[in-house]
Amino acid sequence: MLKKVSITGPESTGKSLLAEGLAKHYNTSYVPEYAREHLKDIGRNYTLEDINIIAKGQLLWEAQFEMATDKALLFCDTDLLVTKIWAEVVFGQCPEWIEQMFVEHQYDLYLLCYPDLEWQPDPLRENPDDREYLFRLYEQELKEQKFPYAVVKGEGDQRLKNAVNFVDRIL
Repeated sequence: MLKKVSITGPESTGKSLLAEGLAKHYNTSYVPEYAREHLKDIGRNYTLEDINIIAKGQLLWEAQFEMATDKALLFCDTDLLVTKIWAEVVFGQCPEWIEQMFVEHQYDLYLLCYPDLEWQPDPLRENPDDREYLFRLYEQELKEQKFPYAVVKGEGDQRLKNAVNFVDRIL
């Protein structure tokens, strides 16, 4: 049976690198972050409707990767928790269907990336100064839902090794 691992957390906490590194380590694939592709393509400021499009796109990509893999493990570079918190912080609200799907669409493990990495500027990033606050929002949501999660800390290879230790526990 396929086990799915979400890599989640605030901006610039190494989610994409971790997803790629874990997929390589376990010789499997990972679902990229749909939001990056969408935001690069729109050429304007995003809206709450874009949040809806991004959430649907992320779920679609994940379903496509699930169907295409014959591996026992799939990593997801972001999830609906990211979309939920993003909508709440930026727009003061989250579409109800995203909140509902966040609860229903669970993973075998959430790797919550701690903001102990140096901020990496990027045209699509916006929150260099409140990553600790955002981290606490992520952790609070995971605790409230009683979802299985582990906080990933460390730099470079150590961060990957820490994540591998957590993933090995569910295998």
